[in-house]
Amino acid sequence: MFSEKDLQELLEFKTDHPVLSVYLNTDPSQGTADAFKPRLRSMLKDVELQDDVEKVEQYVDFEFDWSGRGVALFSCAPENFFRFFSIAVPIRDRVRISERPHVKPLADILDFYGGYGVAVVDKIDSRLFHFHLGEILKESEISGESVRRTKRGGGSQAQGRRGGTAGQTNYTQEVAERNIKDAAEFAAKFFTENNVRRVLIGGTDENVNAFRSHLPKAWQSLVVGTFPISKNANQVEIMDRAIEVGYEAERLKQTRLVQMIVTSEAKGQAGVIDLEDTLNAVHDGRIQTLVIRDGYRAPGYRCQGCGYLTTEMLSSCPFCENEFEKITDAVELAVRRVMRDGGEVEVLRDIEVEQEFDQVGALLRY
Repeated sequence: MFSEKDLQELLEFKTDHPVLSVYLNTDPSQGTADAFKPRLRSMLKDVELQDDVEKVEQYVDFEFDWSGRGVALFSCAPENFFRFFSIAVPIRDRVRISERPHVKPLADILDFYGGYGVAVVDKIDSRLFHFHLGEILKESEISGESVRRTKRGGGSQAQGRRGGTAGQTNYTQEVAERNIKDAAEFAAKFFTENNVRRVLIGGTDENVNAFRSHLPKAWQSLVVGTFPISKNANQVEIMDRAIEVGYEAERLKQTRLVQMIVTSEAKGQAGVIDLEDTLNAVHDGRIQTLVIRDGYRAPGYRCQGCGYLTTEMLSSCPFCENEFEKITDAVELAVRRVMRDGGEVEVLRDIEVEQEFDQVGALLRY
């Protein structure tokens, strides 16, 4: 299971040797191992890093368990560095050779599918899930007091008296309210313990709204979507529905983020929508959220002293006066630096955004 800790290790890995990064889609709906293995060999046929190629092919041929819908592999034979991660969500095939592991696709996956908490709520029982990258990591359940249903006939004929219809209804509502309140308190602890960073709630509108109102305000702000579902739905149904709703919520968030960046840039405030301006903000450590279109790459230059990135061919670095070296992808290095500095990275996939926004931009800290 790929985690933030694994991403941090990849970000911090440094070497003077080339690193082979391979992403292979192994979605069972797209074929079997017998089809994926030849495709991998075709992807690697022009790679000259023979030791790394052999390591990747050996792992896929003999060790990979084919349990996920994708696999990411990183190899640097001279450093005896080899990492592999089975991923439960589909990924796009790609091969990269660079001086660092190619992490943009993993940043994208973590952004869309990482750190979800799901609550399926009912007046009596509530089920809680922590799922990450398409896999349920933990499930818990809280059961409350049974809610007795009011029946016609029987009891006192005078409404409001002990045992009467109104009294029974009020009691039933009180029990249901108490159960949902207890479930919300239990959920807040569950989400905290599992480092959840966004929440989805499933159930009837009435139960969802009641549950949400009892969550602490800090957790209410992290609710990104709700959906109707039976409390007896199985794990696969719940996860599939949650991923669908979460994905759409992420797309909406990205659309609004781009609008904010474009508006801020137009007003001369904390937004940039040009690659060179974005790279300058990366160097200054000013980026709060970097936004790039999926698959966007751009060559550039890097200072061999301070690491300043630019798209312009300069004779010397304006900051430390060292020489520049040409690099194949300045965007990848920008992603790495923003993540190391604690910023966020949003990869735009299949969304319509402002015309003014081209391929890259950023919301700035100041």
